[in-house]
Amino acid sequence: MAPQLRTLEAQEWDTWYRTLERAFGGPPTAPETRELWESLTEHDRSIAAWDGDACVGTAGAFSLRLSVPGAALVDTAGVTMVSVAATHRRRGLMTAMMRRQLDDVRGRGEPLAALVASEPGIYGRFGFGMATQQLSATIDTARVRLEAPAGLGTDGVRLRYADPLSALPACEAVYADQVAGRPGMPARAPGWERLAVAAPQGGSQGGSPLECVVAEQGGTTVGYARFHHTPQWDVSGARGTIVLRDLEARDPAAYAALWQFLFGIDLTSTLVAQNRPVDDAWQHLVSDVRRCERQLRDGLFVRLVDVGAALEARPYRSPVDVVLEIEDSFCPWNEGRWRLSGDQEGASCTRTRAAADATVPVRALASAYLGGVTLTALARAGRACELRRGALAPASLAFGNETAPWLPHSF
Repeated sequence: MAPQLRTLEAQEWDTWYRTLERAFGGPPTAPETRELWESLTEHDRSIAAWDGDACVGTAGAFSLRLSVPGAALVDTAGVTMVSVAATHRRRGLMTAMMRRQLDDVRGRGEPLAALVASEPGIYGRFGFGMATQQLSATIDTARVRLEAPAGLGTDGVRLRYADPLSALPACEAVYADQVAGRPGMPARAPGWERLAVAAPQGGSQGGSPLECVVAEQGGTTVGYARFHHTPQWDVSGARGTIVLRDLEARDPAAYAALWQFLFGIDLTSTLVAQNRPVDDAWQHLVSDVRRCERQLRDGLFVRLVDVGAALEARPYRSPVDVVLEIEDSFCPWNEGRWRLSGDQEGASCTRTRAAADATVPVRALASAYLGGVTLTALARAGRACELRRGALAPASLAFGNETAPWLPHSF
């Protein structure tokens, strides 16, 4: 018999989560982090697949509000905890769970679904497109300097060490101020702030417990950095490493002061930043960007569950009036021609019988939705097709955004 899908019961959570851990391998989740995930689990949005009394598949969703261009927040299903037991692969279980999830998302009236992919190749067939990227860097701080421009005002910023838990409310207020200005950031509901200070998967790998430095101006917290310090010595002396967990600041002075601090910590020669926006400003403050060993990887994958509602939920950088032929075999209610008209004040998106200006698969539209990928680039890749000459360029410009979209943490 095929495995049976049903909504997760609270008393089944441990079994469900152990199934997830086994599928992903690696060390078990730290107890305090496990407790956090259990408290955040929305049982009515979580699916368990059962083969008899064995849990063989998991999937869940969080009720998120995701920042999109124009400072709007859009209700989004944060797809999470997806796994299939190795004994039950290639049986259509993943497709069945995704079918149930997206039908549920549509029923709840959420225009978007989003996820962080363990294997990006899986989710394209379900209409998810890569919408953000993340920048990582391994910086040789023994050879690279970071200098703030003269007159920026870093001397007026006070830095001090703080207990990560005690400082959490003030740091969370700084984070909340950044959400509207950068697409892809989730507005964190109560309880989610604890994720920022949870133990990392696999521990800190020989480094210090989480450390926190806050930046203050006039007694008010205006920025923070959280990091681990891993000491190391060789015959030439100290070669410690700072691993940056997260850094946010309300203004350029606090931002630069925090990065200067990280570059100058005694007994260290390497700074590792694992997840930063692709347009992170430190890249314009360093003396030698080539020695920063930058790398890009995929971040957030987005899925337009309701094309009309999703396109109406955000404003547009410049005026747009375009008819898009949407291809969406997995969610066929989206298929057909849609007329998008809008500008910086808002937009409407309705079905039309007018001739299409371009054909856009829903996966490609999802990649463009947050402004991190252009429609014209997708067309050059063959992921979209212009039907009326010159139609895509103005639409591509309209979908853009001044800041690169970015997801600061997984969910």
